[in-house]
Amino acid sequence: MPATDLPLLIEAARAAGKVALGYVGTTARRWDKPGGAGPVTEADIAVNDLLESRLRGARPDYGWLSEETEDSDDRLTQERVFIIDPIDGTRSFVDGHDTWAHSIAVTEAGVVTAAVIFLPGRDLLYSASAGGGAYLNGSALHPDRATDTGDAEILAARPAFDAKHWQNGVPPGFRLAYRPSLAYRMALVAQGRYDGMLVLRRCWEWDIAAGDLILRESGAVCTDRSGSALRFNNPTPLSDGVIAGGAAIHAGITGALRPA
Repeated sequence: MPATDLPLLIEAARAAGKVALGYVGTTARRWDKPGGAGPVTEADIAVNDLLESRLRGARPDYGWLSEETEDSDDRLTQERVFIIDPIDGTRSFVDGHDTWAHSIAVTEAGVVTAAVIFLPGRDLLYSASAGGGAYLNGSALHPDRATDTGDAEILAARPAFDAKHWQNGVPPGFRLAYRPSLAYRMALVAQGRYDGMLVLRRCWEWDIAAGDLILRESGAVCTDRSGSALRFNNPTPLSDGVIAGGAAIHAGITGALRPA
């Protein structure tokens, strides 16, 4: 990994934040994506354009995968690839809230090597590089060290707590919390604000690539639903869910779930 990848991502994320904050979510032009894929706004597109210009301009030999760019098989032939969600949490942005993020990652041979999750409305910048640790606004991150799954606060959407997903029902003591940006949920677990998080549906790579590295570099465990390491830049850029937390909490979640 070129040593300058992470500074490049940080610089691009802060520039993207200025662009996004130039729009008012409640009045920004918006439309719905085909197939019930959710809303998109003119701010998403403006941020995507800025990031593509800055990042690909600096690294023309890197591939590109973004929620707001039509996908191409070209990225599959490139060793390093940018994986981008211009605005993760668009519904929160549209509602005028500040719980949305820019999620930016570089992968090499399917593994994330540099990552940034930036919430410009809250001035929270999470960052990590492979082997270099994870940080929030320059301070080192560490996950919660809880070992008792009987009193754990878990970030998840309510459907994940449906009894059908669990071998013997939801583990007693699990408390549900929620934040609308999936990238932010992952960062909050790396920060130690919550004990763990899970998504049991298939996840787009751009939602989870940056969070995967930030979690792992903080000392947390991050896998797909089955407990396998996440791999990126797949032909179909989807993961079989995601589970994260300190080692004990992660093991407690994966051990309690029914097989997919």
